Amino acid sequence: MYGSPHIVSDVMTDTVAAIGRAASFKEIVRMMQDWKVSALPVLEGEGRVVGVVSEADLLHKEEFRDSDPDRATQLKRLSDLAKAGAVTAGELMTSPALTVHADETLAQAARTMAHAKVKRLPVVDELGMLQGIVSRADLLKVFLREDDDIAEEVRREVVSYLFPAPTSAARVAVRDGVVTLSGRIKDTSLVPVAARLIRAVEGVVDVQFDVSEQARSSEPTGAPSSGGSSRGSSHRENASPS
Repeated sequence: MYGSPHIVSDVMTDTVAAIGRAASFKEIVRMMQDWKVSALPVLEGEGRVVGVVSEADLLHKEEFRDSDPDRATQLKRLSDLAKAGAVTAGELMTSPALTVHADETLAQAARTMAHAKVKRLPVVDELGMLQGIVSRADLLKVFLREDDDIAEEVRREVVSYLFPAPTSAARVAVRDGVVTLSGRIKDTSLVPVAARLIRAVEGVVDVQFDVSEQARSSEPTGAPSSGGSSRGSSHRENASPS
């Protein structure tokens, strides 16, 4: 029923700056500055990702430069102190590396980034070989989708199933990624379902409703509907995230 979601390979960067285990501290810093990135995958062999070195890993050296941590701090931050004394990528890297696969959805990649609080993820194949890199900015590209494309998918994949004509007369409008569903529909109890499905369409920023329920066909002619009007009850809301 639903359109195929974009996957990581659709937005990832194929050309990736990477380093080997033996790369020196200064070499790592220089490469980060040259490539304007905040982290670098660490590779071994023919390109298998074994770790990641980030700016946070490097900053421990500066953090502890003039300090003499007490015993409690030493015990609590053994890993950070070890990185403060490290001089190669193999000593500095976080391992195993947190990675994603090219066929994962953008939503899956976003959840991985959010939970781990990282800005980018190496993209690997089944053998752990580096394929590319995906960043937060890459995942946000989906919100550049044209409004007309979003509207067409909402009509095709949601409205045509939940509010089919001629029993309903729902209209879809999209502006800056905000979807507005208006008109008369057969059953307003389906609005929360529609909200969830529309929010799942890639590129949707928000969902709003301005709909009224069609009069029941089983009612006698001229008889008021349950909403007190032959035109049916109205339903106006901004759909909240589920």
